[in-house]
Amino acid sequence: MGLNQADPSTILLREFHPEDYDAVTALWDRAGLSYRPQGRDSRERIESQIKRDNTIFLVAEMNGTIIASILGTHDGRKGWINRLVVAPELRHRNIARKLVTEVEDRLSRARIEVTACLIEETNIESMRFFQKLDYERYEVAYFSKRRSPDT
Repeated sequence: MGLNQADPSTILLREFHPEDYDAVTALWDRAGLSYRPQGRDSRERIESQIKRDNTIFLVAEMNGTIIASILGTHDGRKGWINRLVVAPELRHRNIARKLVTEVEDRLSRARIEVTACLIEETNIESMRFFQKLDYERYEVAYFSKRRSPDT
């Protein structure tokens, strides 16, 4: 049975493990998610990040295949959702909602009361998704200073 015929009720949410790195980055590639494999999204950086108490990195598996992932973090006062991705052929089946809800629950247990995400202006589908989950859009100017283009 192919993934797009699989039963979404068989989805297992679990912690990301370092050995998942290749499967997750392959999923990011398939889904067109931009990332920086030579910088902040390198295997080494992610392995270091998942050891921190403020990081929630989850994957969703179906029939032993990683079909979605999400990275949540917090700074002690605000939580952030990053790197939410679902295999293109499995979108619109509440998989992303399950992942977001799990991250929100974990952030809530850590007493984080605000959860936010940054979405690129061209990603209309993600904006609509988060609006359906009662996230409010705020117009802000985002500034960053990077030590290298890979960061």
